[in-house]
Amino acid sequence: MKSRYLYLVLILLLGSCTTKPTLLSELVQLPEGLILGVQDAESGIVSFKGIPFAAPPVGELRWKAPQAVETWEGILDCDAFGPSPVQGKPMPFMFWSEEFLIPAEPISEDCLYLNVWTEAETTEEKLPVIVYIYGGGFRSGGSGCAIYDGASMASKGVVFVSINYRVGLFGFLAHPELTAESENESSGNYGILDMIAALKWVNRNIAQFGGDPGNVTIAGQSAGAFGVNYLTVSPLAKGIFHRAIAESGATFVSSPLGPALNLSAAEELGVVFAKNMGAGSLDDLRALPSDSILLASGGLNSPYVDGYVIPESVMDTYAKGNQNDVPVLIGWNRDDKMLVRPQPSVIFREQILERYGELADDFFAVYPTATEEEAARSQFDMSRDQTFGIQVYTWAKMQTKSGRSGAWVYNFNRELPAYAPETAFGAFHSGEIVYAYDNLHTLDRPWEAIDQQIADQMSAYWVNFANSGNPNGSGLPQWDPYDLQNEQVMLLDTIVGQQTLPDRGKLGFWEQWYDREVE
Repeated sequence: MKSRYLYLVLILLLGSCTTKPTLLSELVQLPEGLILGVQDAESGIVSFKGIPFAAPPVGELRWKAPQAVETWEGILDCDAFGPSPVQGKPMPFMFWSEEFLIPAEPISEDCLYLNVWTEAETTEEKLPVIVYIYGGGFRSGGSGCAIYDGASMASKGVVFVSINYRVGLFGFLAHPELTAESENESSGNYGILDMIAALKWVNRNIAQFGGDPGNVTIAGQSAGAFGVNYLTVSPLAKGIFHRAIAESGATFVSSPLGPALNLSAAEELGVVFAKNMGAGSLDDLRALPSDSILLASGGLNSPYVDGYVIPESVMDTYAKGNQNDVPVLIGWNRDDKMLVRPQPSVIFREQILERYGELADDFFAVYPTATEEEAARSQFDMSRDQTFGIQVYTWAKMQTKSGRSGAWVYNFNRELPAYAPETAFGAFHSGEIVYAYDNLHTLDRPWEAIDQQIADQMSAYWVNFANSGNPNGSGLPQWDPYDLQNEQVMLLDTIVGQQTLPDRGKLGFWEQWYDREVE
């Protein structure tokens, strides 16, 4: 093994003397040290898994902004995913089979690793870069999920990067003492800071993998899409990405992640958490075993407006035109519902009458309840529209109003093939991921030829967008940017094509409701 490493180092040194340096297959020199990836013999794609982009956030670094990686001697093998962030044991539930979940092991606070897939042969190719941010409600997830494999996108001429970030209390706890020790007078939002640190790593190093640091697209689904949305309003992320893809997630109106908080309110949640844990100081908190923190109550588990990482609400930032103004490709799924079991129609109607009062008739006009079947469908649609639809729709409108860059909007409506009636979840939340990144092969389903056709078209749109900030390209149905007048969206289904936003009436109700809340 030592002789192999010496041979690779020798090739690296010789390659550095050429006028057009090569990637030299699996070996890459980073400022911190050499890393060794794995080349797929059939495709030629080289993958580097488990590259550290920040120091392990453990011990004294728990609940601190990500710190620089220490250098290492010799060659670091990057042939396996790094540990996923601390979270509950991954178990399939609702729509999500094991392919959507992190590996059972390893799981650790030492989790700040990223992964790179590339087909570049030289460091001068300047391929577009996609940096993928996983979902999981900011309480779970990791880049090691099977469906996030980057080889297919790399084969289409993209350098694909997937990153880890801290989740749950480890990623978002705020506390007065944490704020006091911070030079930025804030605490929490460490998970967002991890995303920013990973993007800065990409800016510094991606050229070594044949990528273009001047053409970076951030992409994410669910909580990852919320993360993308927050990155578009964080001044700390300005200039380190150039396009944004968000699948089923944003936070413009009342957040589905929880009530809007400011720094003092978030800190108070941290005080309650510390009290529940019997911790009298930061030293006590940092000495707690991770398992006990995972099971604790209190504290903050998601991003919030802290005045530093996120200076003000997403809506206010866009209303003032202060967002990081980049082209956005955004959308949601027909069955993007979080509801498992609908209420009987009589109970549902009572809840709506109590909740929406004089607007209840407007609600029932677009969410009918004449039959039990209608009432169930209306509850599912309400769950989708209130949690995802109105958020992404508002993003498209606000970017179009206050930004100079375009917004392209999609609705993913393809019902994923199911093995049995009880597994027929439709176009469920997360179901579009394997299409968008051409990864049907990573999900065990009885795929049909039409599914691969949709995956080919979707992934082509995504790659074109990463290339130029516009999804259109040869052989694809025309996709116009969102317009406030005609409100065209791209329907991604067995037939791919533009159509006026199908659920405009339903979203109109939520516009009316949230406008009233603001008043």
